[in-house]
Amino acid sequence: MEITQAIQTKRAVREFSEQPIPEEAVLAILRAGRRAQSSKNTQPWWFLAIRDRRRLQALSELGTYASHLAAAALGVAILTPDPAARWSIMFDAGQAAAYMQLAAWGMGIGSCLVTLHNPEPARQVLRFPEDVHARMAISFGYPADPSLIDRPPRPGGRKPFQEKVFFDRWPEAQSPSPSAPR
Repeated sequence: MEITQAIQTKRAVREFSEQPIPEEAVLAILRAGRRAQSSKNTQPWWFLAIRDRRRLQALSELGTYASHLAAAALGVAILTPDPAARWSIMFDAGQAAAYMQLAAWGMGIGSCLVTLHNPEPARQVLRFPEDVHARMAISFGYPADPSLIDRPPRPGGRKPFQEKVFFDRWPEAQSPSPSAPR
């Protein structure tokens, strides 16, 4: 799949088939995350790949909208140093997540990002050290509805370009924050 096509068609997938992800695809996803750019090339992340059903189920209970982790063929917890240390840590982790998700999408594998609203119990489930933090994970799997991969974006799914992109300066006719998220 062409990268621009992947960017234009990528969508969140929360319902997965029971088809396992081949080892070479798992490694390609993880390698894509490892190749992500980061502030000053600090690479402030570790990826914990999870295939164990009990662990995926336990993690699925640690976020308000994390239930899809339970049915995923693969979960990837993105572990970082303390995110309070500098703002770029979570930005960099987000870039690694995006690289993994786009790589997966290009192989026909869906994904959905999870915010771990209760990160401390994740420490007991995944057994990572005290100085490492888990704030996000990603569920991966082949979509239960395979047509999602090839389905074109629906009209109106994104706000209009001219409402979100400006050139050189903020337009004088705009209110302070047009269509700001609520």
